[in-house]
Amino acid sequence: MRWIDTHCHLDAPEFAGDVQAVRQRARSAGVQMLVLPAVRVSDFAHVRAMAHQFGDGYALGIHPLFTGQAADDDLQQCGAALQIHRSDPRLLAVGEVGLDGFVPGLDMARQEHFYRSQLRFAKDLQLPLILHVRKSADRLLKGLRDVGGPSHVWSGIAHAFNGSQQQAHAFLDLGFKLGFGGSITYERALNLRRLAKTLPLSALVLETDSPDIPPQWLYTSAALRAAGQEQGRNEPGQLPRIARALAELRGIELEDLALAHRDNACQALPRLANLWAMSGALAETP
Repeated sequence: MRWIDTHCHLDAPEFAGDVQAVRQRARSAGVQMLVLPAVRVSDFAHVRAMAHQFGDGYALGIHPLFTGQAADDDLQQCGAALQIHRSDPRLLAVGEVGLDGFVPGLDMARQEHFYRSQLRFAKDLQLPLILHVRKSADRLLKGLRDVGGPSHVWSGIAHAFNGSQQQAHAFLDLGFKLGFGGSITYERALNLRRLAKTLPLSALVLETDSPDIPPQWLYTSAALRAAGQEQGRNEPGQLPRIARALAELRGIELEDLALAHRDNACQALPRLANLWAMSGALAETP
């Protein structure tokens, strides 16, 4: 089976020492394609080069957690980069962009300014979005409706979704798929597991958010970390095992999930279909 990790920060410092080995382990595990979202302007060139080096896709955007340290002209640079690379078949989306209502001390007004500006980039260039959704779903939805207006058709992924059933369907109605990853492997994540089990299969895409959101088998408790044990680093090669957990949760065959996930990811990020075909994976059994 061949898989797409729709959200992986392969450029993160945690991978700096062994990125080649990480990508090879993922490929050996069947993860054919990665989507690499940038988080700040200074990373754009590196993320793009990495996608071309490994045969993956990428997105360009300013993450809400980095809006506080972003320079005043970073939005202009972001828009210019998207315009310059809009014809690059490996540029899949504007992202990772959005709002974060979880981390204390962030300037929500500044986040909103960056978010809505990047929504306009996506709308003008007809690119999908990769959205950061953390205690911010209703604000994100309002921004999409305000910027898009009644006629615009959005596409993309609400990454690491963990909202309500109502919010889930609101994103689906606007054209988004919902990203699920390692968090579904935790038995105490009752609401998230309920969503992953009951939402239409056509709504879901799989992701790791590597090196973050480790699945349960990589998690290290606070007590163990205090005792000196390091937190397990998530990798894109974990995606097939996460997929198996989702298939078991839904009571479906893993092969059926693989097919649905591939189709859903290509609907959310249409250029993925061409990359998948270019990689030779489309002709293989999923």
